[in-house]
Amino acid sequence: MNKSNSFLDIYNGISCSARAAHGAIVDPSQFDGIEDDLDFIIDEGNVPILPLRNMVVFPMIHLPLSLGRDSSKLLANEAAESKELVFLVAQKDANVETPKASDLHRIGVVARIMKVMELPDGTMTALCVALGRARLRKVSKKSPYLRGAIEPELDIIPEDDDLAFDATLATIAETFSHILNLIGEDNTRELRFALSQMDTNLRMFNFICCNAPISTDEKQQLLDERIYAKRMEMLLSALDRAVQLLEIKLEIEQRTHSDLSQQQKEHFLHQQMRTIRDELGAAAEEDEIAELRARAEKMCWSPEAGKHFEKELAKLQRFNPSNPEYAIQYSYIDTLLNLPWNKTSETKVNLDKVEEILNRDHYALDKVKERILEHMAVLKLRKDMKAPILCLYGAPGVGKTSLGRSIAEAIGREYSRISLGGLHDEAEIRGHRRTYMGAMPGRIISALTKCGTSNPVIVLDEIDKIGKDYKGDPAQALLEVLDPEQNSKFHDNYVDFDYDLSNILFIATANSLAPLSSPLLDRMEVIEVSGYITEEKAEIARLHLVPKVLKEHGFEADEISITPEALRYIIERYTREAGVRQLEKRIAKLLRKIARLKASDREYPRILTVDHISEYLGKEEVNPDMYENNDNIGVVTGLAWTSVGGEILFIESALSEGKGALSLTGNLGDVMKESATLALQYIKANANTLGIDPKTFTTHDVHIHVPEGAIPKDGPSAGITMVTSLVSSYTGRKVRSHLAMTGEITLRGKVLPVGGIKEKILAAKRSGITDIILSEENRKDIAEIGSQYLEGLTFHHVNNISDVLRIALL
Repeated sequence: MNKSNSFLDIYNGISCSARAAHGAIVDPSQFDGIEDDLDFIIDEGNVPILPLRNMVVFPMIHLPLSLGRDSSKLLANEAAESKELVFLVAQKDANVETPKASDLHRIGVVARIMKVMELPDGTMTALCVALGRARLRKVSKKSPYLRGAIEPELDIIPEDDDLAFDATLATIAETFSHILNLIGEDNTRELRFALSQMDTNLRMFNFICCNAPISTDEKQQLLDERIYAKRMEMLLSALDRAVQLLEIKLEIEQRTHSDLSQQQKEHFLHQQMRTIRDELGAAAEEDEIAELRARAEKMCWSPEAGKHFEKELAKLQRFNPSNPEYAIQYSYIDTLLNLPWNKTSETKVNLDKVEEILNRDHYALDKVKERILEHMAVLKLRKDMKAPILCLYGAPGVGKTSLGRSIAEAIGREYSRISLGGLHDEAEIRGHRRTYMGAMPGRIISALTKCGTSNPVIVLDEIDKIGKDYKGDPAQALLEVLDPEQNSKFHDNYVDFDYDLSNILFIATANSLAPLSSPLLDRMEVIEVSGYITEEKAEIARLHLVPKVLKEHGFEADEISITPEALRYIIERYTREAGVRQLEKRIAKLLRKIARLKASDREYPRILTVDHISEYLGKEEVNPDMYENNDNIGVVTGLAWTSVGGEILFIESALSEGKGALSLTGNLGDVMKESATLALQYIKANANTLGIDPKTFTTHDVHIHVPEGAIPKDGPSAGITMVTSLVSSYTGRKVRSHLAMTGEITLRGKVLPVGGIKEKILAAKRSGITDIILSEENRKDIAEIGSQYLEGLTFHHVNNISDVLRIALL
């Protein structure tokens, strides 16, 4: 007994795994509700109609369609974007350029266009999923493409246990396989593979109908027949005739083969190839190949790279332009030709000019400028010096990234910046392997293509913000990039050929060195870019920020000026940072207020004073960390380093009756908690020396608090501060006024050195501190700091905690 099924039932009968195995490009869930959609389309008569030339599409088939008409391209693009169903139907006459309803067959298939690809030769390919048969009732619209009403044509298919159906299909499959053998294995390899993957009888049958070597009219007759049993008989008869024709053709070719000389044979084959290629649009392909060869002749690559190019170009010539692989291979070869193989820009090293540009663009940063000038001097003496990898680290907004652009300008090289913040895919560095659609080279190779030379200045920005996940660790991929001994043969997975990166001047930037691995740090020369004091910020604002912001907001350079007092007021009361990024934003906000007045034709001040700052920027946003006093026992001023520069830190301790418990508050991290425990243990071990009654430790609880508990605090620099605070509380001795300290301790009382000395000193100076206690080993850090930062400060270098207490306590 036969039964009727809609095309959706037939499609859903195919397993999901089978669709995936055949290269299905859709999820079956995308077809939920198609029957409802189709009913609506019938009522409205608004289904897009795509006429096909010399082609008949059968149900349940995934296939590419080559589109030539402008109307067909427009239809495919809109349908792919809107997920609208389309009606695929064959033309009666393939030569009709603008078909009407009378030029179309009545029976076609409903399909969904899933993806549209435009090839380099200007043709377009649409990837379609044919769902089921349908009948064209009428054409209701002709522009910009045909639209009309359709209705489903239900197929009558055999039962699952119909032996006659299975036997007939087996015969059809054998006959089709015999035809493929007659045509030749080389020409039918893809068809054989696709046929072997068919998992249902109906799908196999429709696939053979679509690819059988019979005329378009015969295929349309098959599609018109709704009863599968009759359709199978018709196909078997047509295949038998095709077999006979092929066998007769092969017999004739074999008889005439001996009469053809080798020269005649080659001429005949070339003529056939030329005709076929012309039919397939190969003329444009030949022009593209010729253009690629012409570009290759101008390249300065090595013989090995040239051989690699010829190999890949030969592979491109074997592809049909309508094949998606053609576009992928063409893109790869284009990438090879765009790379600056051995093409370098001339480095013009004039030390006076380099120093002039660095001083013009950046104020202060003397240590960084000195290192760059040293490198330029060596580069001038030795033309073949391998470029070093510099790593500039410091707080945000101190000018690390902009240094790269200034260096590139100073030495006449191209410049590129690669942002690594949030990068977690190793392929972004090494490139993607060319095994799937969308593969592309890594960011290093892309930057070289953009620069056009193999010796640019490349800034690897935010190198400390790199992440990692299941896609790999980009930081490990950078080990090869940033190693002067290895990067001369850098291997990008996409390019798949070694490329020399040794001529590139890499400059990495980071806010902190802690996240960076030891091997990566070992490959770079680390240069600290410290924060600016208030005077430096004011000078940077005067020289760079104010002129820049004036131009950005439509003012003339001398139209508005900001007094030095006003700049200092903005720096101290509206920003809290080591760099000048927030300062630039506040100046921009100030000038926006003035711009509004000017645009409204109202009076506006030409010279901005402190009074104007308060009026336009509102209330003060920052309360500067000023030294208070040490009138209270147990209060000590410490120095801390943060991502925005140095700050002063108040540590308080107090005793209360109890059993000797230690309480810590103030949102302290693990390191500071350990410092507090260590400080208390040191005092207990040296109670007699410090003049403390040991019984106090069992009769009193001690509480250590660091104010501003909403702010997390951590770091190895508060050890001596906590010891001093606790000793002050236990002994009742006050701490010396205008004194701050920083340093860590051991259980034996040794004072250890800490980092961030310059930032801490700047914070102390801003806060009115006059005396600073540091470890003896930090004396060398003081020697590297400019004298202008040290004015008004007295440094006390100590070796152990007893020296600290002797200086600090009254």
